Amino acid sequence: MSTGHLPPPPPSSQPATHQAAPAAPAAPAAGGVDLRSVLDTPRVPFWRLLLVELRKSYDTRAGFWLLAAIGILVALVEGFVFVLTLVYEESILFEDFAFIAGGITSLLLPVLAIMLVTGEWSQRSAMVTFALEPRRSRVIGAKFVAAMVYVVATLVAMLAIALVLTTVCELVQPDQTYWQFDLGEFLAFGLGQAITMTIGFAFACLLLNTPAAIVLFFLYWYLLPVVLGAIGMIREGLGDALEWINLQIAIGPLTEGTLDSGEEWGKLIVSAVVWIGLPLGLGLLRILRAEVK
Repeated sequence: MSTGHLPPPPPSSQPATHQAAPAAPAAPAAGGVDLRSVLDTPRVPFWRLLLVELRKSYDTRAGFWLLAAIGILVALVEGFVFVLTLVYEESILFEDFAFIAGGITSLLLPVLAIMLVTGEWSQRSAMVTFALEPRRSRVIGAKFVAAMVYVVATLVAMLAIALVLTTVCELVQPDQTYWQFDLGEFLAFGLGQAITMTIGFAFACLLLNTPAAIVLFFLYWYLLPVVLGAIGMIREGLGDALEWINLQIAIGPLTEGTLDSGEEWGKLIVSAVVWIGLPLGLGLLRILRAEVK
């Protein structure tokens, strides 16, 4: 047996390969979700939140029938006045038709502002809403803007209804129809409508319960002024003091365009803080800190 050294092995016919570089660490994930894609997702634009809240206002059974009831009442009352005007040949003004429609909507429209807020809890959709948009203040802001959109829509509808009915009356009885319209009164009505919507919105934020907020709003807006007036008549000198917490009396000079004295400004500010600022502030604090179940 030969004792010589064995020849070296032949070189490999395959080319040498470099060692693969280590893979980049994967992004942290929770529940199988790529957090980088979540963090890079742009936030929901405010206009989309507004469109969602507007859709919620009529997409529920309660909201749909509330708007339907407002429309039916306006149609019935305006139709009744229109027929009487033509039958008895009474004179009619453009602003008469406008403010009849506005007065009817002012009775029920604040309920819609209440339902915009309390619907999240009565319909048990708050968890979904605040999961899709964790910034609760943006959601509440969209609800408030939606309520103000309905105020503007009411003003536009008032003018449209008055325009149509007054035009027909002028064609039938041109001598009894007048196109008189006071822009100042119209803007004052819009301001009053916005204030009542804000009060209903504030009570809804405070209570987060639809029946309770509706009852509280109607008791405050329609019964409390009567009670305060009666108390002021019983106790001499007490009536002037109660005017500082009676918002309906305080906003009178504002809507009439005669707010010019320091006392009137003081009554308006104090009553607005008591009946709008405090309920709205406490309600927003409750919504921002409430545990959604």
